[in-house]
Amino acid sequence: MMKSYVLITGAAGELGKAFAAECAARGWDLFLTDTVESSLAVLAEGLLRLHNVDVQYSACNLTDPAARGSLWETIGGRNLQIHALINVAGVDFEGPFAERSLGELNTIIRLNIESVVAMTRTVLQYRDKTRTLRIINVSSLAGFYAMPVKAVYAASKRFLLDFSRALHRELRTDNITVTALCPAGMPSNPAVIGSIDAQGFMGRMTTKNVGFVASRTITHALAGRPVYIPGAINLVLRLLGGMVPPSIVTAFIGKRWIKARRNHVPAAGSK
Repeated sequence: MMKSYVLITGAAGELGKAFAAECAARGWDLFLTDTVESSLAVLAEGLLRLHNVDVQYSACNLTDPAARGSLWETIGGRNLQIHALINVAGVDFEGPFAERSLGELNTIIRLNIESVVAMTRTVLQYRDKTRTLRIINVSSLAGFYAMPVKAVYAASKRFLLDFSRALHRELRTDNITVTALCPAGMPSNPAVIGSIDAQGFMGRMTTKNVGFVASRTITHALAGRPVYIPGAINLVLRLLGGMVPPSIVTAFIGKRWIKARRNHVPAAGSK
C-alpha cells in the first residue's frame, strides 16, 4: 500500500520547520528536502519523537534540474504519494541591482521561479488521487509591488503570486487547490531580523511569527483560498497600496529601503 505524504521544500529553514511542525501536529506524514542532509536528519528525528508521524527526507539542490529529477526518483522508488506540496525554498540577495552578480540574480530566478514551476508540475504525477492535492507557494507581500533594491526578488514573488492564482483556477476541477502565501517580514534568520529592525516601527508592526504564519496558511489552504496575507495590518496596507498609482508606491518603497540600508547592510536571506 502506498502511503501519502506532505512534501516540503526548504524544510530546514525557520518557515520550513514551522510548516513541518504544523503538518506533523495535524498527523500528516512528511517528506522533507533542503540542501543539507544533516539538518534534515535532526529535524526528522525531532518531529518523529514529538508527533509519532513518518518523516522521510532527502537533500536536494533545487536549482539543479538533475538533482530535482533524482529527488523525484527517490520519492517514486519509495512508493510514496503526495497529497500536499509546500514550496518554501527561496532566496534573496538584497541590494542595488548593479551591485548584484549575475550568479546571484540567476540563483534567485532558478530557485524562486524555475524550481517551483518544476516541482509543481512534477507533483501532479505523484499525487494521491484519493485526496485533494493542496499546493502552497510561498510568495511575499513584495509580490504585489515593484521594489527598488529588491527588484528581481520582488518580481520573482510576483511571478509566484500570478502563477498560483492562475493554477488555482485552472486545476480546481481536478480536485487541486493552489494557495499563494504572501507574508511581510518574518524573523526567520539573523539577516532577515536585521533587515526588519532597520525598517523601524513599520518593519516590526508588519512582522509575524513563522509558527503563526504556517498554521494559518495551512488552514487557508484547506479552505481552498487562493491567496493568504498574514496579519490585519498587512492586509490593510495591501488594500491601501492598490488605491495608489504604482509609480508613487514604487517611489515610496524605494525611499524606505534606501533609508533602511543606511542602518543595515544585509546578507543573503531566504524566505
